[in-house]
Amino acid sequence: MKQLTNWQSRDVAALLHPYTNAVQLKLTGAHIIERGEGVRVYDQAGRSYIEGLAGLWCCGLGFGEPELIEAARRQMERLPYYHLFGGRSHEPAIELAEKIKELAPDMARVIFQSSGSEANDTQIKLIWYMNNALGRPKKKKILSRRKAYHGVTIVAASLTGLPYNHMDFDLPVPGIIHLSTPHYWREARDGESEAEFVARLRAELIEVIEREGPDTIAAFIAEPVMGAGGAIVPPQGYFEAICPVLREHDIHIIADEVITGFGRTGEWFGSDRLGMARNSMSMAKQLTGGYAPLSAVAMDARMAEVIEANTGRIGNFGHGFTYGGHPVGCAVGVRALELYRERDILGHVRRLEPVFARHMRALADHPLVGDTRSVGLVGAFELSPDKTTAPFAEPGKVGARMAQELLARGVILRAIGDVLAICPPMVITAEELEELFAAIPPALDATLDWARKEGLAK
Repeated sequence: MKQLTNWQSRDVAALLHPYTNAVQLKLTGAHIIERGEGVRVYDQAGRSYIEGLAGLWCCGLGFGEPELIEAARRQMERLPYYHLFGGRSHEPAIELAEKIKELAPDMARVIFQSSGSEANDTQIKLIWYMNNALGRPKKKKILSRRKAYHGVTIVAASLTGLPYNHMDFDLPVPGIIHLSTPHYWREARDGESEAEFVARLRAELIEVIEREGPDTIAAFIAEPVMGAGGAIVPPQGYFEAICPVLREHDIHIIADEVITGFGRTGEWFGSDRLGMARNSMSMAKQLTGGYAPLSAVAMDARMAEVIEANTGRIGNFGHGFTYGGHPVGCAVGVRALELYRERDILGHVRRLEPVFARHMRALADHPLVGDTRSVGLVGAFELSPDKTTAPFAEPGKVGARMAQELLARGVILRAIGDVLAICPPMVITAEELEELFAAIPPALDATLDWARKEGLAK
């Protein structure tokens, strides 16, 4: 049995870790990260790692950015906390909402929360509230997708289409309908072209709307690129095919931009890059560069007008969070959005995208890799026992081993089952990107050797 360090022993005695096997962790101990600088983090032993997932898809400006630290310090000195309840406000919240509207001019109002989960919960509450105000009490069902990730609060976890988020939590709640995953490599039928695959998903949507009744379906929620489901990039024309169907039946479209917002795809928002229409948007993560917990829901004029009018009819708006629009988070968010512009982060992502895509495509030649995909500076490579869509005999085991092999080579990537997701800080240089990708082929070789010995790969 491994001897845990003092900090590891204290960790397992005090913390319950998200997305972790607690029984296994007591044997292995946590990997304790001590500090970060640029695209790297350092553990307690002083080892350096390229953080290839930007923490959890969020540190777009890297670690230790002095401008964001200074923005937080200044705001803490001036107004360390205040709220937006009862008609009170403060300058950072106003300024950040204005900047969000500037980047998304089709949005009319912004409401703040602390996390992406809270943002997506808020979306559903607001849509239900809006439809009640419009005299449509039956129009409440929500369309999501299998392998979607929209958070872990009760409704957000129900929108999420991943088994571990439902198992033993008594989820999903009623009224959530999961459509097929737009993952061509894994979900397409034999001989089916991408265009035919998209047409089939459109037909499925139409069938579900007809079966359930359009007067009962309130909204459709989607990530432009599906993050925790495996960095799944939809096939060309997917959103262009389904969004007109949704609009025809007055089904509100929610763009979950928690991962894809603020430059990750080379556009300000992933919905712009992927051709996704939207009526409202959820934002978090890179909104503050990960430096402060903050999320936002932005909504179009119709939604805002209906909600605001209904608060006048009822006499109040019974929703909000103590830390929604926290002045420190908003001040950091304002400076983060300014830095994205000042440093031309969108241009930087666009310039690196061909290099990133070339490296991703090259990984497809490895015998352990079944599929690769990417857009902007987000992507994934999917492991396969025989380069087909057949799963491993023990799903997730090979992906976990691959993540360990990468860690030993100084790179942190996230294993999502047998998919390895890559989403580095957007400030990564071409040289650092080369270093990140240089670690992957030898890690694949070592993982393949191990998998063959375990009888998990050919």
